[in-house]
Amino acid sequence: MSAPVLETENLVKVYGRGESRFDALKGLTFEIHQGESVAIVGKSGSGKSTLMHLLALLDAPTAGVVALEGQPVNKLKPKQVSKLRNETFGFVFQQFFLNPNQTVLENVTLPLKIAGVGTAERNRRGMAALEQLEMADKAKNKATNLSGGQKQRVCIARALINNPSVLFADEPTGNLDTNTGEIVEDILFGLHRDHGITLVVVTHDEDLAAKCQRRLIMQDGLIVREETGSSLPAEASHQEDAQ
Repeated sequence: MSAPVLETENLVKVYGRGESRFDALKGLTFEIHQGESVAIVGKSGSGKSTLMHLLALLDAPTAGVVALEGQPVNKLKPKQVSKLRNETFGFVFQQFFLNPNQTVLENVTLPLKIAGVGTAERNRRGMAALEQLEMADKAKNKATNLSGGQKQRVCIARALINNPSVLFADEPTGNLDTNTGEIVEDILFGLHRDHGITLVVVTHDEDLAAKCQRRLIMQDGLIVREETGSSLPAEASHQEDAQ
């Protein structure tokens, strides 16, 4: 098995104090390996989104350790954490988080602008990402004029702009109709399959979770069970049986 890209040890997250105290995560220890597809599954309030925010270095734990490629992140300075996050992770969110008044290309290249990449190189890489998602013809459109499926494709292009090794997808099909959602799922799992990107999906959608190689089932701030094995297309299953 490949080396862990993300590890946690006794990960705890607490909000508030006294009577208002809420234990969102209650001591989680697990690994996510390079090239895996992992679903973090649970109902609202189970702690799955909190866990994703800690894994993605968007928030800090109350106690415990998050390690990226064997390096504990809590030993790094805030600027180092921001740089590491920008270079290593891509994010796809249910709410899109696009600037409606900017063009599609400007939205896609924002991570490169933050990283200090020059305009010409930003635009070159941005167009390459949009072409990969079949959205190059929308590059000059304002983000506000796109359909939900197009917005999510732009989000995925933005997530890929820094060639991340880990892609986080938080309810990536939550705001999409069934057909559009399936297209977005195919794109995400295609990236995982064809480019070896580690895919971490946060969802309460059991059908989406079933497509991942491993599922971490959460309840009340704990991982209550783990499931392995992905749902392969029938053709792929038959091919494996024949080998």
